[in-house]
Amino acid sequence: MKSFHFLVLLSLALAFSFASAFDPSPLQDFCVAIPEPKNAVFVNGKFCKNPNLTVAEDFFFWGLNVPGNTENRVGSNVTLVNVDKIPGLNTLGISLARLDFAPNGGLNPPHTHPRGTEILAVVEGTLYVGFVTSNPNRLITKVLYPGDVFVFPIGLIHFQFNIAKTNAVAFAGLSSQNPGVITIADAIFGPNPPINPDVLAKAFQLDKDEVEKLQKLFENA
Repeated sequence: MKSFHFLVLLSLALAFSFASAFDPSPLQDFCVAIPEPKNAVFVNGKFCKNPNLTVAEDFFFWGLNVPGNTENRVGSNVTLVNVDKIPGLNTLGISLARLDFAPNGGLNPPHTHPRGTEILAVVEGTLYVGFVTSNPNRLITKVLYPGDVFVFPIGLIHFQFNIAKTNAVAFAGLSSQNPGVITIADAIFGPNPPINPDVLAKAFQLDKDEVEKLQKLFENA
């Protein structure tokens, strides 16, 4: 009987080990299984090119020296270099971004990366940055100067805000070939179709009219 229990426990342990070792993290929002591969559009990630056909351009991107256009409602621009820009990043679990901020309040608004931790390095300007922990929520912030580095853990809401009178520039590494981004205000007030305003009014303790005004503001953002 003891040997039977041992074999059962050993089998469960091995099953869990194999599942943990071979169940990859998702590389997009979802990947619905289908019975016929001929109808598939991609695997968890991207289909792989024949290694014998790869060229240098598969691992190359140019343009991160070019400032992004910050003439928009939030005063910032993110140039993301992920697997869609460098096909050779497929399966490598990394991507890169350049962040440009307009003077006097350029903002990369509160957002999350559902599939990646972010490490940010400031090269120009002064940024007030922070993230919010999971419930019970705690705000962790820091003012960053050129040469400073800050980490935003995977999945947590975070932001970067230019508090100086000059432009700011930062570069960020992310621990996924496709980290994804959910901008909180846009996701709440601007999805298509919109969230029922009664839901948002109750959640945010606002009048329904105020919610509908916010939805109008964000629907074409």
